[in-house]
Amino acid sequence: MTILVCDDDKEIVEAVSIYLKQEGYEIIPAYNGKEALKLMQEREIHLVVLDIMMPELDGIHALLQLREKSGVPVILLSAKSEDVDKILGLNIGADDYITKPFNPLELVARVKSQLRRYTKLGGMEIPDTNLLVNGAITMDREQKIVTVDGENVKLTPTEFKIMQLLMENIGVVFSSAQIYERIWEEDAYATDNIVSVHIRRIREKIEIDPKNPDYIKVMWGVGYRMDKK
Repeated sequence: MTILVCDDDKEIVEAVSIYLKQEGYEIIPAYNGKEALKLMQEREIHLVVLDIMMPELDGIHALLQLREKSGVPVILLSAKSEDVDKILGLNIGADDYITKPFNPLELVARVKSQLRRYTKLGGMEIPDTNLLVNGAITMDREQKIVTVDGENVKLTPTEFKIMQLLMENIGVVFSSAQIYERIWEEDAYATDNIVSVHIRRIREKIEIDPKNPDYIKVMWGVGYRMDKK
């Protein structure tokens, strides 16, 4: 898949390109909005990483013109001082934004999330055995990254393992003892409270309303399961 990375700061373009190339993406660099639009006409692009403040044609005006012809995902790059432009960008068709300075791994996770949604909506199912997706949740099993609506979620290693178990077995109910034995790899004895604490912490990080969860449900007297979204 091909990603257009557009920023007038060549060092940022180069750094972003390095990380995305490591994930197997083809990268096309651009350094202003006019150049980006020209490349969009010449090449098949699957996602655009677009800086807001650029010479000749800024990201907002480039996005306006891009949206007249294309629905590819666009992730805006913005400085903290550009909040108004950031909101405007989302209103006119940007799919996500990330604020400078940013963690390159977070950008990679957001790129993967947007591409996953775009390819599924466009009927271009592209398999990635490292990715697990359920509703707004995306898990990268290789890089140990979980995002919810494109936002990186910081899970402890144990929380990640529990999430992975549930996401790999959506709809399957696991008792507290089963979860404990699989994750801690030892016999379960009076472990209900240990597991429930970890489940509560995970819910606080991934659910909109942890007390009324959409994803991880408790089956009273039985165990826990993750519902399909």
